Amino acid sequence: MVIKSAEFIKGVVKEDAILTGDRPQIAFVGRSNVGKSSVINSITGQKGMARTSPTPGRTQEVNVYLINRSLYLLDLPGYGFAKASMEGKARLHNLIYWYLFNSPYTQKKVVLIIDANIGPTDADLDTLDALINADKEIVVVANKVDKIKKSEYKKQMAKVNEAFEGYKVIPFSSDKRIGIKELGGEIFD
Repeated sequence: MVIKSAEFIKGVVKEDAILTGDRPQIAFVGRSNVGKSSVINSITGQKGMARTSPTPGRTQEVNVYLINRSLYLLDLPGYGFAKASMEGKARLHNLIYWYLFNSPYTQKKVVLIIDANIGPTDADLDTLDALINADKEIVVVANKVDKIKKSEYKKQMAKVNEAFEGYKVIPFSSDKRIGIKELGGEIFD
C-alpha cells in the first residue's frame, strides 16, 4: 500500500464513535520508550506525526491515526516504566488492557514492539501471552536493532527469535530505515 495520506485524528480513553465504523484497526503496543511512535512515523513517512519524547509515558491516550482514509493505526500508551504516579501507571495499564481485551473493537493486527537491544522483558512476554490468549493476530517488531553491537547482533537476534518462536519477528530501526518496507507489507496488505 502506498501511503497517500496520514493524519492524527484524536486521542481516546473510552469508547468512541470514531472507532465503531468498519475501518480496520492496527494497534501498536510495547513498553514505554520502545519506539512505538517512531515506528508509526517511519512506516507512514510522516516525521513528527506521532509525537515522540525521551520521557517515558508521554502517550497518555490511545492515539488514533487515519491512513489513506481507509484504516486506523492506534498508538497505545507504553506499559512498564513511566514517569507517573502509581495511580497514573495503573490508569495507563487499564487503558491498554481495556482497548485490547475489553473494548468492543477488533484489531486487524496487533504490532508488539520490543527493544531488540534489551531483548524481551517479562512484561513483553506477559503481553504476548495475553495477546495469544485473546486470539489476536500478532506481528512482532524488534526495534532499535541499530543499537546492538555488531559482534552481539546474531546472538541477540537469536535470543529474540527464540522468545517469540512461531511468530515472525521484523528487525527494525527508524534511524537506519531498516524493516520499514517489511512491516508495511505485514500490516497494510
